[in-house]
Amino acid sequence: MSHFSTAFWAVIPAAGVGARMAADRPKQYLQLGGRSILEHSLGCFLDHPGLKGLVVSIASDDPFWPSLQCATDPRIARVDGGRERADSVLNALLHLHAQGASDEDWVLVHDAARPNLSREDLDKLLSELADDPVGGLLAVPARDTLKRMGKNGRVAETIDRSLIWQAYTPQMFRLGALHRALADSLVADAVITDESSAMEWSGQAPRLIEGRSDNIKVTRPEDLEWLRMRWANR
Repeated sequence: MSHFSTAFWAVIPAAGVGARMAADRPKQYLQLGGRSILEHSLGCFLDHPGLKGLVVSIASDDPFWPSLQCATDPRIARVDGGRERADSVLNALLHLHAQGASDEDWVLVHDAARPNLSREDLDKLLSELADDPVGGLLAVPARDTLKRMGKNGRVAETIDRSLIWQAYTPQMFRLGALHRALADSLVADAVITDESSAMEWSGQAPRLIEGRSDNIKVTRPEDLEWLRMRWANR
């Protein structure tokens, strides 16, 4: 199936504060190449012909979102974010259901602070998962030697890196299945760190789609500096 025939909704949880950046605002509003990180993270989806609509989960007292040019884009809906990522995503899914989205519709959840998603990776994800019964996520195989830490900060063992992948976003699942997995895991007080972990908790096995390693999430100041240097000639 061509990736252009795969229609999808996008969800961006953007209610976090990014404390590790030690900035004067949430990290998604820091500047990169003349625009905020969040605007770059939205851009790859807004430019895609398969997009049916996009929902951004924002903190209720967020003063920065209204100042962005994209805040008035009719394709973007804003909902209140929650205490945790899973709450923010669930609020967005509830909004999509209320707007008439189908349980069988594909939903792509993407980090607000992951601004370097390539169109090629997005198309690859949509194409390879179009007929998948579960869905999956962009990910990157571990490249470095991995150690498990034991007591006193010492190495307990070396882990077989061929079995380890770093989970990236977007993560792509059916609306109904993801909604149920997130809602049930929150009720059970399960530890959910991303959408894939909710699906795994529900008994599903998401598929890993290898993407580019430069689709990084801005977590620390050096991440933003790396992107600024990489984008210097754009």
